[in-house]
Amino acid sequence: MDYYKYDIQCNSELSEVLIAFLGELPFDTFQESTSGLEAYIPSNEHSDEILKQVNAYAQQFDFKFEKEFIKTQNWNAVWESNFQPIIVGDFCGIRAEFHEAIPTVKHEILISPKMAFGTGHHATTYMMIEHMEDIGFSGKKVFDYGCGTGILAILAEKLGAERTIAVDIELPSFENTIENSKMNEISAVEAIHGTLSDVKETAFDIILANINRNVILDSLSSLYTMLNKNGRLIVSGILEKDAELVLEASKHQGFLHLKTKNKGNWISILFEK
Repeated sequence: MDYYKYDIQCNSELSEVLIAFLGELPFDTFQESTSGLEAYIPSNEHSDEILKQVNAYAQQFDFKFEKEFIKTQNWNAVWESNFQPIIVGDFCGIRAEFHEAIPTVKHEILISPKMAFGTGHHATTYMMIEHMEDIGFSGKKVFDYGCGTGILAILAEKLGAERTIAVDIELPSFENTIENSKMNEISAVEAIHGTLSDVKETAFDIILANINRNVILDSLSSLYTMLNKNGRLIVSGILEKDAELVLEASKHQGFLHLKTKNKGNWISILFEK
């Protein structure tokens, strides 16, 4: 798939805000850079209207940007050259095969870094993993909603989950989840290419949702129905400024707020049904 890359010159604080705004457009991958942020959008999703909206954000937030066309065959080289490992204390490390092993962690996950993984979301992934360290997965049925590269589903399996279902609307994410599961010798992760409505199973003990505010808010009712009583829901991809909105909507749905983690301008919340 061909892409357009928007190379945005801004500080790290603004880059986190822009990820949230650009994530409402068809941009599907973000990469932190030395000058700020790289945002990627499939060429078939790009239009004059998208460019107009980015220009409007540039006026609103006072940043500059350059646009570049990237053909399919160049994509993996671009992505792999920028990918950096994630290390969550001594609990979990995520790296590519071309990185050195991380001997200081209990659980190491190998991934093939492709467009499905957005390092602009390192903070959100990091907090999801922190929450996962605090709850038990042994013998549990787990649902990874918006699985990306399948990192969380793979980790759930390593933590003893009996069965894990992972779904993503993006075909490359679905394919990458399968590939990464095999790379980590994980056999019990069932990947689905589709939306939430394509997941027919319920009675999950744990649901992991590292997506964005709007998708989480729109899905709360369905996720509540899919979760067992006393089951846990972990959400991330939410800006700190939207915390009260998500907490209020979750409370109205019937979820009990257990814990909130913060990293940069992002939050991740643990709920119980």
